[in-house]
Amino acid sequence: MKKLILIAVLTLLISCNQEKKAVEKPSKFTFSSWTNAGKDFKEEAWIKRLNFYDSLGISELLIGGSPEVLEKIIPLANKKNIKIHGWMWTLNRPGDSVAKTHPEWYAVNRNGKNSLEYRAYVDYYQWLSPFHPEARKHIINNAKKLMKVKGLASVHLDYVRYPDVILGADLQPKYNLVQETEMPEYDYDYHPLARKGFKEIFEKDPIDFKHPELSTEWRQFRLNAVTSLVNEIIDIAHSKDKEVTAAVFPFPEMSRQMVRQAWNDWNLDKAYPMLYQNFYRENINWIGFATKQGVSDVDFPIVSGLYAPALRNPKDLEKAIKIAKENGAKGISIFTADGLSKEQQAVFVKLKKLTSKK
Repeated sequence: MKKLILIAVLTLLISCNQEKKAVEKPSKFTFSSWTNAGKDFKEEAWIKRLNFYDSLGISELLIGGSPEVLEKIIPLANKKNIKIHGWMWTLNRPGDSVAKTHPEWYAVNRNGKNSLEYRAYVDYYQWLSPFHPEARKHIINNAKKLMKVKGLASVHLDYVRYPDVILGADLQPKYNLVQETEMPEYDYDYHPLARKGFKEIFEKDPIDFKHPELSTEWRQFRLNAVTSLVNEIIDIAHSKDKEVTAAVFPFPEMSRQMVRQAWNDWNLDKAYPMLYQNFYRENINWIGFATKQGVSDVDFPIVSGLYAPALRNPKDLEKAIKIAKENGAKGISIFTADGLSKEQQAVFVKLKKLTSKK
């Protein structure tokens, strides 16, 4: 009798599992692009742009622009079945008039300089500290403004990390740098509140470390500050039935080392790792490796970010798109479709068939 009951239960479980598989539909492979809206909305110009994106098979746009401009673009995009995401610069806030009146909000490097007075690498690197409660509140309020936009596919977070403590190998010569170790002027966040919080737990001040790069606790402490900020934004967004996506560094382990970003600990709806192989002097196959690593590290979808200037050869672009798909990406996002050559555009047109296959 017990055997009969067991067989019946197993049969029921198998049947339910088969029904579930029959109902579930594999997600479609998508083409996306990052782009900027500018300050002024011009309807005719946007109709033309949307027609262009649609001709390439691009069905999602990650747009940097004000909530007011995005609200005007979305109805036009809906006519083309193009989803619009609100692209937000999160911790890096160049030109933020509110933040600039609060220098205490900014991240601090190991030399004691904040990111407003010492701008690592480029002038637009002006990073807020995830340890300062008012800076966090300011960032969350920026995200909330996007959450109010009707029909927005997601709040798309970018620059949600620290300044690069190590630049990609191909970028270092541009700044006359050889970064064989973590240099103090590029090592953030030694904000007084961060140091105080760390000292309360470990009874040590990280500013006194001779080799702070060897302290896994200090690294994790900084990772946690960014992670808690992201997940707080996600919780708020989800409570409003909004999704949150993010542009991130290539794969979690690499992100941890280069920019203190543990995106595999984030509760994202989707991640867009920027797989710009030329920055790291890698080949096209590396895009497949990085995609596969990201897919294996998280349980949310991955869209592989591709850098158009590094894929001028149409064969390279085609290979990059295909290798991302083969390694588990749910789509690719190009930076940026606006600058594609005729030959690159032809690759998108040729591969549009990938976006219609299930």
